Amino acid sequence: MTRSSTARIAAPLAAIAALGLLAGCSADTNGGGGGEPSAEDQSVVFWTPQTTPERLAAQEAVAAAFTEETGIEVEVVPMAGADQDQALVTGSATGDVPDVILHASPQTGVWASQGLLDTEAATAVVDELGVDTFNQNAIAALTIDGELSAVPSDGWTHVIAYRSDLLEQAGVEVPTSIAELADAATTVKEQLGITGLAFGTQAGTASATEGIQSIFQSAGCELVTDGEVVIDSDACTEAAEQFLQLRNSSVAGDFDVTSARAAYMNGDAAMLLFSTHILDELAGLDEATPATCPECAETPTFLADNTEFVTVLDEEDPAQYGAILGYGIPTGANTEAAQQYIEYVLGAGYVDTLAVATEGRIPLRNGTADNPTEFIEAWGGLGIGPAHERTTVEIYGDEFVDQMAEGINAVSLWGMGTPDATLAGLVFSQGVLSGQIEQLYNGVPAADVTAAMKAAVEEVQAGL
Repeated sequence: MTRSSTARIAAPLAAIAALGLLAGCSADTNGGGGGEPSAEDQSVVFWTPQTTPERLAAQEAVAAAFTEETGIEVEVVPMAGADQDQALVTGSATGDVPDVILHASPQTGVWASQGLLDTEAATAVVDELGVDTFNQNAIAALTIDGELSAVPSDGWTHVIAYRSDLLEQAGVEVPTSIAELADAATTVKEQLGITGLAFGTQAGTASATEGIQSIFQSAGCELVTDGEVVIDSDACTEAAEQFLQLRNSSVAGDFDVTSARAAYMNGDAAMLLFSTHILDELAGLDEATPATCPECAETPTFLADNTEFVTVLDEEDPAQYGAILGYGIPTGANTEAAQQYIEYVLGAGYVDTLAVATEGRIPLRNGTADNPTEFIEAWGGLGIGPAHERTTVEIYGDEFVDQMAEGINAVSLWGMGTPDATLAGLVFSQGVLSGQIEQLYNGVPAADVTAAMKAAVEEVQAGL
Protein backbone atom coordinates (compact mmCIF):
# COMPACT_ATOMS: atom_id res chain seq x y z
CA MET A 1 0.00 0.00 0.00
CA THR A 2 1.37 3.40 -0.94
CA ARG A 3 1.98 5.49 2.14
CA SER A 4 1.08 8.85 0.68
CA SER A 5 0.71 11.18 3.65
CA THR A 6 -1.77 13.35 1.77
CA ALA A 7 -4.53 10.85 2.42
CA ARG A 8 -3.84 11.08 6.14
CA ILE A 9 -4.38 14.80 6.47
CA ALA A 10 -7.53 16.50 5.24
CA ALA A 11 -10.81 15.01 4.14
CA PRO A 12 -12.51 16.87 1.28
CA LEU A 13 -14.06 19.78 3.12
CA ALA A 14 -16.61 20.46 0.43
CA ALA A 15 -18.35 17.19 1.25
CA ILE A 16 -19.42 18.57 4.60
CA ALA A 17 -21.90 20.88 2.93
CA ALA A 18 -23.73 17.96 1.40
CA LEU A 19 -26.51 17.83 4.00
CA GLY A 20 -28.78 15.88 1.75
CA LEU A 21 -26.35 13.05 1.12
CA LEU A 22 -27.08 9.86 2.98
CA ALA A 23 -24.13 8.12 4.57
CA GLY A 24 -24.09 4.80 6.36
CA CYS A 25 -23.66 5.68 10.03
CA SER A 26 -22.54 2.78 12.15
CA ALA A 27 -23.38 4.39 15.48
CA ASP A 28 -26.08 2.64 17.45
CA THR A 29 -28.72 4.36 19.54
CA ASN A 30 -26.61 4.09 22.70
CA GLY A 31 -24.01 6.37 21.09
CA GLY A 32 -25.70 9.71 21.60
CA GLY A 33 -28.46 12.01 20.53
CA GLY A 34 -30.78 10.83 23.28
CA GLY A 35 -29.60 12.93 26.21
CA GLU A 36 -27.58 11.67 29.16
CA PRO A 37 -28.17 7.93 29.68
CA SER A 38 -28.45 6.32 33.08
CA ALA A 39 -25.31 4.81 34.60
CA GLU A 40 -26.14 1.28 33.53
CA ASP A 41 -26.58 2.42 29.92
CA GLN A 42 -23.24 4.25 29.65
CA SER A 43 -21.52 3.44 26.37
CA VAL A 44 -19.28 5.04 23.78
CA VAL A 45 -19.39 4.86 20.00
CA PHE A 46 -15.97 5.80 18.66
CA TRP A 47 -15.28 6.61 15.01
CA THR A 48 -11.65 6.17 13.93
CA PRO A 49 -9.89 6.80 10.59
CA GLN A 50 -7.29 4.17 11.54
CA THR A 51 -9.09 1.47 9.58
CA THR A 52 -6.59 -1.26 8.64
CA PRO A 53 -7.27 -4.62 10.33
CA GLU A 54 -4.19 -4.54 12.57
CA ARG A 55 -4.81 -0.95 13.64
CA LEU A 56 -8.46 -1.62 14.26
CA ALA A 57 -7.60 -4.63 16.42
CA ALA A 58 -5.14 -2.57 18.46
CA GLN A 59 -7.73 0.14 19.07
CA GLU A 60 -10.29 -2.46 20.08
CA ALA A 61 -7.79 -3.82 22.61
CA VAL A 62 -7.40 -0.33 24.14
CA ALA A 63 -11.19 0.02 24.21
CA ALA A 64 -11.54 -3.35 25.93
CA ALA A 65 -9.07 -2.29 28.61
CA PHE A 66 -11.10 0.87 29.17
CA THR A 67 -14.29 -1.18 29.49
CA GLU A 68 -12.64 -3.49 32.02
CA GLU A 69 -11.59 -0.50 34.11
CA THR A 70 -14.82 1.53 33.89
CA GLY A 71 -17.60 -0.82 32.87
CA ILE A 72 -18.39 1.46 29.92
CA GLU A 73 -18.79 -0.44 26.66
CA VAL A 74 -17.06 0.93 23.56
CA GLU A 75 -17.97 0.28 19.92
CA VAL A 76 -15.00 1.04 17.67
CA VAL A 77 -16.25 2.02 14.20
CA PRO A 78 -13.71 2.30 11.35
CA MET A 79 -14.61 5.30 9.19
CA ALA A 80 -12.46 7.27 6.77
CA GLY A 81 -12.36 11.04 7.06
CA ALA A 82 -14.53 11.78 4.03
CA ASP A 83 -17.16 9.36 5.31
CA GLN A 84 -17.00 10.96 8.76
CA ASP A 85 -17.83 14.33 7.23
CA GLN A 86 -20.99 13.15 5.56
CA ALA A 87 -22.12 10.82 8.33
CA LEU A 88 -21.73 13.42 11.09
CA VAL A 89 -23.81 16.00 9.24
CA THR A 90 -26.50 13.44 8.50
CA GLY A 91 -26.43 12.03 12.05
CA SER A 92 -26.66 15.49 13.59
CA ALA A 93 -29.79 16.19 11.58
CA THR A 94 -31.42 13.01 12.92
CA GLY A 95 -30.04 13.15 16.44
CA ASP A 96 -27.93 10.02 15.96
CA VAL A 97 -24.26 10.90 16.50
CA PRO A 98 -21.21 9.03 17.79
CA ASP A 99 -19.67 9.99 21.11
CA VAL A 100 -16.03 10.41 20.07
CA ILE A 101 -14.45 11.00 16.65
CA LEU A 102 -10.72 10.84 15.94
CA HIS A 103 -10.23 13.24 13.04
CA ALA A 104 -7.83 15.62 11.26
CA SER A 105 -7.53 19.23 12.33
CA PRO A 106 -9.04 20.77 9.15
CA GLN A 107 -12.25 18.90 9.95
CA THR A 108 -12.31 20.43 13.43
CA GLY A 109 -12.65 23.96 12.08
CA VAL A 110 -15.49 23.13 9.72
CA TRP A 111 -17.42 21.02 12.23
CA ALA A 112 -17.01 23.63 14.94
CA SER A 113 -18.23 26.41 12.63
CA GLN A 114 -21.37 24.37 11.98
CA GLY A 115 -22.01 23.76 15.68
CA LEU A 116 -21.39 20.04 15.36
CA LEU A 117 -18.83 19.80 18.20
CA ASP A 118 -19.30 20.20 21.95
CA THR A 119 -16.46 22.65 22.60
CA GLU A 120 -17.16 22.88 26.33
CA ALA A 121 -16.80 19.12 26.71
CA ALA A 122 -13.47 19.09 24.85
CA THR A 123 -12.16 22.02 26.87
CA ALA A 124 -13.09 20.29 30.12
CA VAL A 125 -11.04 17.23 29.14
CA VAL A 126 -7.96 19.33 28.38
CA ASP A 127 -8.40 21.25 31.62
CA GLU A 128 -8.62 17.97 33.53
CA LEU A 129 -5.48 16.57 31.91
CA GLY A 130 -3.62 19.89 32.05
CA VAL A 131 -3.34 22.19 29.06
CA ASP A 132 0.39 22.64 29.68
CA THR A 133 0.96 18.92 29.12
CA PHE A 134 -0.09 19.25 25.47
CA ASN A 135 1.74 20.33 22.34
CA GLN A 136 0.86 24.04 22.22
CA ASN A 137 0.81 24.19 18.42
CA ALA A 138 -1.77 21.42 18.47
CA ILE A 139 -3.83 23.33 21.03
CA ALA A 140 -3.72 26.35 18.70
CA ALA A 141 -4.68 24.25 15.68
CA LEU A 142 -7.80 22.92 17.41
CA THR A 143 -8.83 26.27 18.88
CA ILE A 144 -11.55 27.76 16.68
CA ASP A 145 -12.86 31.28 17.29
CA GLY A 146 -11.22 31.28 20.70
CA GLU A 147 -12.69 27.94 21.79
CA LEU A 148 -10.83 24.64 22.02
CA SER A 149 -13.01 22.41 19.86
CA ALA A 150 -11.24 19.04 20.06
CA VAL A 151 -8.62 17.34 22.24
CA PRO A 152 -5.16 16.87 20.62
CA SER A 153 -4.21 13.24 20.19
CA ASP A 154 -1.26 12.55 17.89
CA GLY A 155 0.23 13.42 14.53
CA TRP A 156 3.21 13.27 12.24
CA THR A 157 5.52 15.73 10.53
CA HIS A 158 7.64 15.99 7.44
CA VAL A 159 11.30 15.24 8.03
CA ILE A 160 14.32 15.49 5.77
CA ALA A 161 16.11 12.17 5.73
CA TYR A 162 19.66 12.53 4.50
CA ARG A 163 22.55 10.21 3.73
CA SER A 164 25.30 11.47 6.00
CA ASP A 165 27.90 9.60 3.95
CA LEU A 166 26.77 11.20 0.67
CA LEU A 167 26.62 14.72 2.07
CA GLU A 168 30.16 14.23 3.33
CA GLN A 169 31.27 13.02 -0.11
CA ALA A 170 29.68 16.08 -1.70
CA GLY A 171 31.34 18.36 0.82
CA VAL A 172 28.16 20.01 2.09
CA GLU A 173 27.03 20.77 5.62
CA VAL A 174 23.69 19.62 7.05
CA PRO A 175 21.17 22.30 6.00
CA THR A 176 19.42 24.42 8.61
CA SER A 177 17.15 26.44 6.32
CA ILE A 178 15.36 26.09 2.99
CA ALA A 179 18.01 28.26 1.34
CA GLU A 180 20.78 26.00 2.63
CA LEU A 181 18.75 22.92 1.66
CA ALA A 182 18.42 24.18 -1.92
CA ASP A 183 22.14 24.92 -2.18
CA ALA A 184 23.06 21.54 -0.68
CA ALA A 185 20.75 19.69 -3.08
CA THR A 186 22.27 21.51 -6.05
CA THR A 187 25.80 20.73 -4.93
CA VAL A 188 25.00 17.04 -4.49
CA LYS A 189 23.68 16.84 -8.03
CA GLU A 190 26.74 18.61 -9.42
CA GLN A 191 29.30 16.67 -7.37
CA LEU A 192 27.80 13.18 -7.24
CA GLY A 193 25.48 13.06 -10.26
CA ILE A 194 22.50 11.88 -8.21
CA THR A 195 19.33 13.61 -7.04
CA GLY A 196 19.93 16.16 -4.30
CA LEU A 197 16.44 16.14 -2.74
CA ALA A 198 13.65 13.78 -3.74
CA PHE A 199 10.13 15.05 -2.99
CA GLY A 200 6.76 15.46 -4.65
CA THR A 201 6.95 17.97 -7.51
CA GLN A 202 4.60 16.68 -10.22
CA ALA A 203 2.42 19.67 -11.07
CA GLY A 204 -1.26 19.33 -10.23
CA THR A 205 -0.83 16.35 -7.91
CA ALA A 206 -1.41 15.81 -4.21
CA SER A 207 2.32 15.15 -3.87
CA ALA A 208 3.14 18.62 -5.18
CA THR A 209 0.49 20.17 -2.94
CA GLU A 210 2.27 18.72 0.09
CA GLY A 211 5.70 19.63 -1.24
CA ILE A 212 4.74 23.25 -1.90
CA GLN A 213 3.16 23.79 1.50
CA SER A 214 6.02 22.05 3.31
CA ILE A 215 8.79 24.00 1.57
CA PHE A 216 6.98 27.34 1.47
CA GLN A 217 5.95 27.42 5.11
CA SER A 218 9.37 26.22 6.29
CA ALA A 219 10.79 29.19 4.36
CA GLY A 220 8.60 31.59 6.34
CA CYS A 221 5.87 32.02 3.74
CA GLU A 222 2.26 32.48 4.87
CA LEU A 223 -0.77 31.73 2.73
CA VAL A 224 -3.22 34.14 4.36
CA THR A 225 -3.04 36.55 7.30
CA ASP A 226 -6.13 38.03 8.96
CA GLY A 227 -8.19 37.28 5.88
CA GLU A 228 -5.70 38.78 3.42
CA VAL A 229 -4.11 36.39 0.93
CA VAL A 230 -0.34 37.00 1.11
CA ILE A 231 1.07 34.14 -0.97
CA ASP A 232 2.60 36.81 -3.25
CA SER A 233 4.82 38.24 -0.47
CA ASP A 234 8.58 38.58 -0.86
CA ALA A 235 9.07 35.58 1.46
CA CYS A 236 6.77 33.44 -0.69
CA THR A 237 8.38 34.55 -3.94
CA GLU A 238 11.79 33.64 -2.53
CA ALA A 239 10.34 30.31 -1.39
CA ALA A 240 9.11 29.66 -4.93
CA GLU A 241 12.60 30.29 -6.28
CA GLN A 242 14.05 27.87 -3.73
CA PHE A 243 11.35 25.31 -4.54
CA LEU A 244 12.37 25.47 -8.20
CA GLN A 245 16.03 25.01 -7.28
CA LEU A 246 15.14 21.97 -5.18
CA ARG A 247 12.96 20.56 -7.94
CA ASN A 248 15.81 20.99 -10.40
CA SER A 249 18.16 19.01 -8.16
CA SER A 250 16.50 15.85 -9.48
CA VAL A 251 18.28 13.78 -12.12
CA ALA A 252 15.13 11.75 -12.78
CA GLY A 253 12.50 14.39 -13.53
CA ASP A 254 9.51 15.13 -11.36
CA PHE A 255 8.57 12.83 -8.50
CA ASP A 256 5.35 11.80 -6.84
CA VAL A 257 5.45 10.55 -3.27
CA THR A 258 6.06 6.93 -4.33
CA SER A 259 8.85 7.60 -6.81
CA ALA A 260 10.54 10.06 -4.44
CA ARG A 261 10.67 7.43 -1.74
CA ALA A 262 11.93 4.85 -4.25
CA ALA A 263 14.78 7.15 -5.34
CA TYR A 264 16.04 7.37 -1.77
CA MET A 265 15.48 3.68 -1.07
CA ASN A 266 17.42 2.85 -4.26
CA GLY A 267 20.35 5.02 -3.21
CA ASP A 268 19.67 7.40 -6.09
CA ALA A 269 18.98 10.46 -3.90
CA ALA A 270 21.02 11.97 -1.10
CA MET A 271 18.04 13.53 0.68
CA LEU A 272 14.31 12.85 0.95
CA LEU A 273 11.43 15.04 2.12
CA PHE A 274 8.85 12.63 3.54
CA SER A 275 6.61 11.97 6.49
CA THR A 276 7.72 10.05 9.56
CA HIS A 277 6.13 6.96 8.01
CA ILE A 278 9.51 6.42 6.34
CA LEU A 279 11.16 5.40 9.62
CA ASP A 280 10.36 1.69 9.51
CA GLU A 281 10.96 1.39 5.77
CA LEU A 282 14.50 2.74 5.99
CA ALA A 283 15.26 0.06 8.56
CA GLY A 284 14.00 -2.73 6.32
CA LEU A 285 11.04 -3.48 8.58
CA ASP A 286 8.32 -3.23 5.93
CA GLU A 287 8.44 -6.05 3.40
CA ALA A 288 6.08 -4.12 1.12
CA THR A 289 8.67 -1.35 0.72
CA PRO A 290 12.13 -2.92 0.85
CA ALA A 291 15.37 -0.97 0.80
CA THR A 292 16.93 -1.61 -2.64
CA CYS A 293 20.19 0.35 -2.55
CA PRO A 294 23.26 -1.55 -3.86
CA GLU A 295 24.64 -1.96 -0.36
CA CYS A 296 21.30 -3.07 1.09
CA ALA A 297 21.46 -6.62 -0.27
CA GLU A 298 24.44 -7.40 1.94
CA THR A 299 23.50 -5.04 4.78
CA PRO A 300 19.69 -4.66 5.06
CA THR A 301 20.11 -1.86 7.62
CA PHE A 302 22.52 0.13 5.45
CA LEU A 303 20.11 3.00 4.83
CA ALA A 304 19.08 3.33 8.47
CA ASP A 305 22.74 3.11 9.52
CA ASN A 306 23.67 5.97 7.21
CA THR A 307 20.55 8.13 7.47
CA GLU A 308 20.14 11.06 9.80
CA PHE A 309 17.26 13.51 10.00
CA VAL A 310 16.49 17.19 9.98
CA THR A 311 13.28 17.49 11.99
CA VAL A 312 13.21 21.29 12.30
CA LEU A 313 14.26 23.90 9.78
CA ASP A 314 14.70 27.49 10.94
CA GLU A 315 15.09 26.82 14.66
CA GLU A 316 14.19 30.42 15.55
CA ASP A 317 10.73 30.24 14.00
CA PRO A 318 10.07 26.61 12.99
CA ALA A 319 6.94 25.64 11.08
CA GLN A 320 7.13 21.95 10.23
CA TYR A 321 4.46 20.67 7.90
CA GLY A 322 2.51 17.74 9.28
CA ALA A 323 -0.81 16.40 10.51
CA ILE A 324 -2.70 16.94 13.75
CA LEU A 325 -5.35 14.48 14.89
CA GLY A 326 -7.78 15.22 17.68
CA TYR A 327 -10.70 13.69 19.54
CA GLY A 328 -13.97 15.51 18.97
CA ILE A 329 -17.13 15.12 21.05
CA PRO A 330 -20.17 15.80 18.84
CA THR A 331 -23.03 17.94 20.06
CA GLY A 332 -25.62 15.57 21.51
CA ALA A 333 -23.12 12.83 22.39
CA ASN A 334 -22.97 10.85 25.63
CA THR A 335 -20.70 13.54 27.06
CA GLU A 336 -19.67 12.05 30.39
CA ALA A 337 -18.69 8.67 28.95
CA ALA A 338 -16.98 10.33 25.99
CA GLN A 339 -14.87 12.45 28.31
CA GLN A 340 -13.87 9.44 30.38
CA TYR A 341 -12.85 7.56 27.25
CA ILE A 342 -10.70 10.40 25.91
CA GLU A 343 -9.04 10.89 29.28
CA TYR A 344 -8.22 7.17 29.30
CA VAL A 345 -6.77 7.01 25.77
CA LEU A 346 -4.65 10.06 26.56
CA GLY A 347 -3.63 8.70 29.96
CA ALA A 348 -3.43 5.08 31.03
CA GLY A 349 -4.12 3.88 27.48
CA TYR A 350 -2.06 6.47 25.64
CA VAL A 351 1.09 4.48 24.99
CA ASP A 352 -0.91 1.53 23.67
CA THR A 353 -2.88 3.95 21.50
CA LEU A 354 0.29 5.40 19.99
CA ALA A 355 1.58 1.89 19.36
CA VAL A 356 -1.29 1.35 16.91
CA ALA A 357 0.96 2.96 14.26
CA THR A 358 4.04 4.29 16.03
CA GLU A 359 5.83 5.97 13.13
CA GLY A 360 2.67 7.91 12.21
CA ARG A 361 1.29 8.57 15.69
CA ILE A 362 3.67 10.84 17.55
CA PRO A 363 2.16 12.11 20.81
CA LEU A 364 0.62 15.57 20.97
CA ARG A 365 0.41 15.21 24.73
CA ASN A 366 4.06 15.33 25.69
CA GLY A 367 3.68 14.01 29.23
CA THR A 368 2.03 14.69 32.54
CA ALA A 369 2.39 17.44 35.10
CA ASP A 370 4.65 15.15 37.14
CA ASN A 371 6.64 13.91 34.14
CA PRO A 372 6.45 16.45 31.27
CA THR A 373 8.23 14.21 28.73
CA GLU A 374 6.72 10.87 29.74
CA PHE A 375 4.81 10.13 26.55
CA ILE A 376 7.33 11.36 23.97
CA GLU A 377 9.98 9.27 25.72
CA ALA A 378 7.67 6.25 25.79
CA TRP A 379 7.05 6.73 22.06
CA GLY A 380 10.74 6.18 21.40
CA GLY A 381 10.51 2.78 23.06
CA LEU A 382 7.62 1.53 20.91
CA GLY A 383 8.15 -0.91 18.07
CA ILE A 384 7.79 0.37 14.51
CA GLY A 385 6.85 -1.36 11.29
CA PRO A 386 4.12 -3.95 10.70
CA ALA A 387 5.60 -6.41 13.20
CA HIS A 388 6.81 -3.79 15.74
CA GLU A 389 10.16 -5.58 15.75
CA ARG A 390 12.48 -2.71 16.73
CA THR A 391 12.16 0.72 18.29
CA THR A 392 13.29 4.08 16.96
CA VAL A 393 15.74 4.35 19.85
CA GLU A 394 17.32 1.02 18.90
CA ILE A 395 17.58 2.05 15.25
CA TYR A 396 18.30 5.78 15.34
CA GLY A 397 19.55 6.43 18.88
CA ASP A 398 18.36 8.31 21.95
CA GLU A 399 18.96 11.76 20.45
CA PHE A 400 16.50 11.00 17.66
CA VAL A 401 13.59 11.05 20.12
CA ASP A 402 14.62 14.54 21.23
CA GLN A 403 14.78 15.58 17.59
CA MET A 404 11.30 14.20 16.96
CA ALA A 405 9.99 16.03 20.01
CA GLU A 406 11.31 19.28 18.52
CA GLY A 407 9.72 18.45 15.19
CA ILE A 408 6.26 17.51 16.44
CA ASN A 409 6.17 20.49 18.78
CA ALA A 410 6.79 22.70 15.75
CA VAL A 411 4.04 21.11 13.64
CA SER A 412 2.14 23.75 11.71
CA LEU A 413 -0.46 24.15 8.99
CA TRP A 414 -1.43 27.31 7.17
CA GLY A 415 -4.36 29.04 8.82
CA MET A 416 -4.47 26.72 11.80
CA GLY A 417 -6.32 28.06 14.81
CA THR A 418 -7.56 31.12 12.89
CA PRO A 419 -10.71 32.02 10.92
CA ASP A 420 -8.57 31.41 7.80
CA ALA A 421 -8.33 27.67 8.51
CA THR A 422 -11.31 26.85 6.27
CA LEU A 423 -9.83 28.73 3.32
CA ALA A 424 -6.44 27.10 3.84
CA GLY A 425 -8.07 23.68 4.02
CA LEU A 426 -9.94 24.22 0.77
CA VAL A 427 -6.83 25.50 -0.99
CA PHE A 428 -5.02 22.36 0.13
CA SER A 429 -7.79 19.85 -0.66
CA GLN A 430 -8.43 21.38 -4.09
CA GLY A 431 -4.73 21.46 -5.03
CA VAL A 432 -4.93 25.15 -5.89
CA LEU A 433 -1.21 25.91 -5.57
CA SER A 434 0.00 22.76 -7.30
CA GLY A 435 -2.18 23.72 -10.26
CA GLN A 436 -0.11 26.89 -10.65
CA ILE A 437 3.37 25.50 -10.10
CA GLU A 438 3.99 24.30 -13.68
CA GLN A 439 4.32 27.94 -14.73
CA LEU A 440 7.41 28.07 -12.54
CA TYR A 441 8.82 25.02 -14.30
CA ASN A 442 8.22 26.66 -17.68
CA GLY A 443 10.33 29.71 -16.90
CA VAL A 444 7.71 32.15 -15.64
CA PRO A 445 9.31 34.46 -13.03
CA ALA A 446 8.63 33.44 -9.45
CA ALA A 447 6.95 36.76 -8.65
CA ASP A 448 4.47 36.21 -11.47
CA VAL A 449 3.79 32.66 -10.29
CA THR A 450 3.05 33.70 -6.72
CA ALA A 451 0.83 36.49 -8.05
CA ALA A 452 -1.10 33.85 -10.01
CA MET A 453 -1.29 31.73 -6.87
CA LYS A 454 -2.75 34.69 -4.98
CA ALA A 455 -5.42 35.22 -7.65
CA ALA A 456 -6.34 31.52 -7.55
CA VAL A 457 -6.60 31.53 -3.75
CA GLU A 458 -8.71 34.70 -3.79
CA GLU A 459 -11.07 32.99 -6.22
CA VAL A 460 -11.59 30.21 -3.67
CA GLN A 461 -12.00 32.81 -0.93
CA ALA A 462 -14.70 34.63 -2.91
CA GLY A 463 -16.72 31.43 -3.00
CA LEU A 464 -16.84 30.95 0.76
